[in-house]
Amino acid sequence: MRRRQPGGGKRDGAGRKPKGRRPGVPHRPRPVIKRKTPVHVTVRLVPEVGSLRRRRLIAAMREAFRAGKVKDGFRICQFSIQRDHMHVVTEADTNRDLAKGMQGWEIRVARRLNRRLGRKGKVFADRFHAVPVRSPRQLRNTLCYVLNNGSPVAPAESWLLKRGWLRWGRIGVGEVPRAAGPRAVTREEWLGEPP
Repeated sequence: MRRRQPGGGKRDGAGRKPKGRRPGVPHRPRPVIKRKTPVHVTVRLVPEVGSLRRRRLIAAMREAFRAGKVKDGFRICQFSIQRDHMHVVTEADTNRDLAKGMQGWEIRVARRLNRRLGRKGKVFADRFHAVPVRSPRQLRNTLCYVLNNGSPVAPAESWLLKRGWLRWGRIGVGEVPRAAGPRAVTREEWLGEPP
């Protein structure tokens, strides 16, 4: 008879079980990030915070982004605030820079939101989900996804975020990534202006 190891081990069903309706971001090693790598980061909030799309939270969110947008080896270049989560397009020089930059920014967001809402406790539901962006087309799709509800925060420094994504064309008003549907008309095409 095989003895069970206390606290887990390599066997079927071992490990901590996910809590809540949606399992969180798995604790796996993140992909390696090198100098000025664009990274699409998603963070989810706990339901107790409520919707982020409330006028009373604008000033708190603006201050958190302003104070946390640039740190050594880390920049927040674009963001999109949704009801219960946020998308952030960052640049990071290393995995450690990404982790430290996101940690500092999340602390700023949590403190300001809790203060504004008159509450205490956890604000973010889980660790952040990060996808390094490696190609112009992938970055263009990421920007399509984020830009229509977002704003620029810190100027980009990487070639990919500055110019590389333009190889796949300008982003149209209301455009979503190609996988989600046909390409929308660009702003210039819509206005009848030369590109």
